[in-house]
Amino acid sequence: MRYHKNRPAEASPQSRDEAERIARATQRPGQTKEQTRLIAQGIQKGIEEYKKQQKAKARAADKARKQQARRQDEETADEALPLDEAPASSSASLLPWLLLALSWLGFGLYLWLARG
Repeated sequence: MRYHKNRPAEASPQSRDEAERIARATQRPGQTKEQTRLIAQGIQKGIEEYKKQQKAKARAADKARKQQARRQDEETADEALPLDEAPASSSASLLPWLLLALSWLGFGLYLWLARG
């Protein structure tokens, strides 16, 4: 079955049964079947509207929870970054120069031993 955006969703059989049960339980003496059916339809629409509201609340709460978790992750990442970055940057800039000096020293030592 294809989903149509503009067409309202079919009510679930459980909500239809529940609406009919409630309508029959509140039926007045002398009330026609048509009136009872209309009352059941109104109750069914109320049930469906309530379900939609609860789904919207759940989505909003889930979205807020995810945003909060994302914010906390960003804060912890921001707090951890400067502490780890400062020592690493000073030793990282020293290491290439140290390796360069050692390589030149080794090359010079090799030339001196090869000549001698």
